[in-house]
Amino acid sequence: MIKKLLRCCAPAAAVTLILVVCGACLRDKRTDDMPEIMEGTYYVDDAGGDDARSGLSPAESWQTLQKVNSAELKPGDRVLFRRGGQWRGQLFPRSGSDSAPVSYGAYGKGPKPLLRGSTSMNSPDDWALESPGVWSTKPAEYRDIGIVADLSAIKWNLYVEGGAEASLSGPASGDQKAEWTARCRKRGAERHHVQFYTDGVIRIQAGDSLRFDFSARCDKPFAMKNIIIMQPRSPWSDYASLSVARPADVGSEWKAYTVRFKCGRTAEDGRLCIFLGGAIPDESTFQFRPGALVKEECLRGYLLGADVGNIIFDGGATCGVKKWKVEDLQKDGDYFFDPAMRCVKLRCESNPAGAHKSIELALNKHVIDQSGRHHVAYEGLDVRYGAAHGFGGGDTRNITIRDCDLSYIGGGHQFTTADGRPVRFGNAIEFWGNARDSIVEGCRIWEVYDAALTNQASGRGTVQTNIIYRNNMIWNSEYSFEYWNRPEDSITENIVFEDNVCVDAGFGWGHEQRPDPNGRHLMFYQNPAQTRGVVVRRNVFCNSRHSGLRMENDWLTGLAMDHNLWFEESGPLFLYMGKNYAAEDFDAFRKTTGQCANCVFAMPKFVNAQERDYRLAPDSPRAW
Repeated sequence: MIKKLLRCCAPAAAVTLILVVCGACLRDKRTDDMPEIMEGTYYVDDAGGDDARSGLSPAESWQTLQKVNSAELKPGDRVLFRRGGQWRGQLFPRSGSDSAPVSYGAYGKGPKPLLRGSTSMNSPDDWALESPGVWSTKPAEYRDIGIVADLSAIKWNLYVEGGAEASLSGPASGDQKAEWTARCRKRGAERHHVQFYTDGVIRIQAGDSLRFDFSARCDKPFAMKNIIIMQPRSPWSDYASLSVARPADVGSEWKAYTVRFKCGRTAEDGRLCIFLGGAIPDESTFQFRPGALVKEECLRGYLLGADVGNIIFDGGATCGVKKWKVEDLQKDGDYFFDPAMRCVKLRCESNPAGAHKSIELALNKHVIDQSGRHHVAYEGLDVRYGAAHGFGGGDTRNITIRDCDLSYIGGGHQFTTADGRPVRFGNAIEFWGNARDSIVEGCRIWEVYDAALTNQASGRGTVQTNIIYRNNMIWNSEYSFEYWNRPEDSITENIVFEDNVCVDAGFGWGHEQRPDPNGRHLMFYQNPAQTRGVVVRRNVFCNSRHSGLRMENDWLTGLAMDHNLWFEESGPLFLYMGKNYAAEDFDAFRKTTGQCANCVFAMPKFVNAQERDYRLAPDSPRAW
């Protein structure tokens, strides 16, 4: 598609659409000098830092994401990552206040700080020959060190909020089975609306690996949302998070489960909390038998911390093709994630580390998980190789994401349908559930399995309001912008998508291996919510696999689309209510919908499409 695009996007002299408005450097040529050292500003250096230091100057910098995540940041604090540095894992931001957000950015000179949600497998020793032409990452082998806490012998509790209704009954005195029963009448919309938890009696040490064994069943099967070891009081910090993305699919029969944690900090008052809200079915009964929490060490091999949703070879030269059975590994690059052994099996004629310069396994976790956070600002970060979302999490407000790069996001296994069909997911920036008062601007986003940008929700009474997406460059994503909100009593208002350049929807790495290829710039699924004030203006929508717009139901009274520049080399321009409209049907679409009175269908000219500089050239057609 690049060659096709270059034919219609001739290079020309610079500047208009993006940089003039937002002042952000979209081409990653910022060379900020060292910032002034300020109290409340913390520096992180992957090469020269030390987590035992204060972090309050470049010379006293921290080193790891674990230290950043465990730091008790206050409103107004800043965390600055060294430009040119690289970190693996997840960032869990802290909340700020109305007048003082907590911010995450960059210092020094060089490329943007790189946050990777992947693990590398670049050494020949990382791989073992499974069978002719099939290689496996080495499964982990563990040794128990000792019991941290016997969770069958302590009290468990139930917390309910947000309209959820549930009750808890415990074991009879002296009952060694320690069986607890939670009856849930209403589950609530969010995971924290129903919580099943211990008292705060668990002692943990930063860096420890822990295993928790338990048995469970539920008369209505469901997928657990999350289990963490947390602080038992405000600000409810995570002491230890799961080494795997999701703990268990709970069925109607008793089954034994094992989950593993990685401790991010030392504490004596840890509370193990199982989040049931938003997951456990209404009118269901959940039964639970806790076992021991055990400290262990990995003797050899690797425990992949989550489903692998993508494999990125050689920095993006090619990507793996996910398969769901070992016998389907037929071509080089085909791979299967074994959920039992937590390993990857990859088709390759020789050792994969010899066949490729770099191999990144994208893990099914949000690279930046901002669930429940508010008043947070990010600027100048490079977020890559996560198989869930780049920025993800529900119930957020007052979030600013500015001048960030996001690439090779998504592809993780979200769930399996009742008929056995696996569903994959992954958006670059998603606002889920209740979300408001946020802005995404001046970002570059490419190679995304699902949507580059999206706000969406599924829950009664959900409100999404005052979210702006502007001056972003998007290419090779299945959808440039996706929106929907459900059910009918949900509300969406004041969502603005403006001054963005969107190119080649559906030409990304995941399109050919999707079960539902659906390349669109504007993907408006079924949206029964009360919707008003959604504005799509002054954007460029250039080329897609299927159509520039897909809209599945009529909520036109809440939508205003105008002054957009549209172009398709061939095929439909719009898919509205099941009917395709080609370029020659533009006037018919206008008449049917009342939209796009001042839109233009024309071939855009970009500053330098070959170098991915998709700013409009001065002599380009435009609609504003």
